[in-house]
Amino acid sequence: MYTFIINPASRSGLGQQVWETLEPVLKERGISYQVHMTGYQRHATRLAREITGDKGEHTLVVLGGDGTVNEVINGIEDLSRITLGYIPVGSGNDFARFFRLPPDPGAALDLILSPPGFAHMDVGRIAYRDHTKRFAVSTGLGFDAAICHQAVISKLKPLLNKLHLGKLTYALIALDRLHFLRPARLRVTLDEGPSLSFTNVLFATVMNHPFEGGGFKFCPEADPCDGRLNVLVASGISRPRALCLLPLALNGAHTKARGICLRSCRRVLIESDMPLPVHTDGEPLFLQRQMEVSLEEEKLRVIVPAGDGKHIHKKGW
Repeated sequence: MYTFIINPASRSGLGQQVWETLEPVLKERGISYQVHMTGYQRHATRLAREITGDKGEHTLVVLGGDGTVNEVINGIEDLSRITLGYIPVGSGNDFARFFRLPPDPGAALDLILSPPGFAHMDVGRIAYRDHTKRFAVSTGLGFDAAICHQAVISKLKPLLNKLHLGKLTYALIALDRLHFLRPARLRVTLDEGPSLSFTNVLFATVMNHPFEGGGFKFCPEADPCDGRLNVLVASGISRPRALCLLPLALNGAHTKARGICLRSCRRVLIESDMPLPVHTDGEPLFLQRQMEVSLEEEKLRVIVPAGDGKHIHKKGW
């Protein structure tokens, strides 16, 4: 039994259109399935919690963007008993990049119905104040989170989606947010090691996947299946230089630049001298001064194309 969680509003209504083309395929093939449509923010979390509340094994298929994936993983009761299929219909689709999931919805559905392989993916966990939240791709604070906050309310994103230019959303908003940048001081503590101090910080991001923001390869060495997190802190970078580095980040060529610090860890504590915007998989949280990021103990099984990747398994768990 496949359980589909559909975000019909994804990419300005494309989610609904895609589902209308895929459902006849399921009926024609005689596939047993259930479908749930999201209707409001965090509805996918509620649906996933209700579906997985029996603690049984389920195959959940998400049709939407990275934000929908984020909502779903936050509702799963027991990650180790879930298999996740993904049909990417978002603006950024960073979750799909590492696993090279097909951008064509029909091909993505074929992959899910006849899985050639599985990856056991780490799931991130952020703790702030008295709250916790999971993430699949990344979490961060500062400039990149401010972009995510603005994207939620901006009229630019729906417009670019309609023009099939949704991937430009974050780049264009980034140009605007640079004008409002307030540099911060951060203290970053990796695992049990000594703290690192940074001044004039542009942003700090903790990544499970290599990409965020619609294809920016901020942490090229990040691997969502290696049991580790990758941390990037950008500090002491002027606005003009930041504009020059952003295009380089599309292929990971920014990593040797002055002011870019990259580290790998299992847990990281980030403390700021001022409240900063925070995001999880592009979904904004309230302003925070501190966050602790780690990995959940259980991994999530993801349906992926077969390949030579060291974490791809053709059968079983």
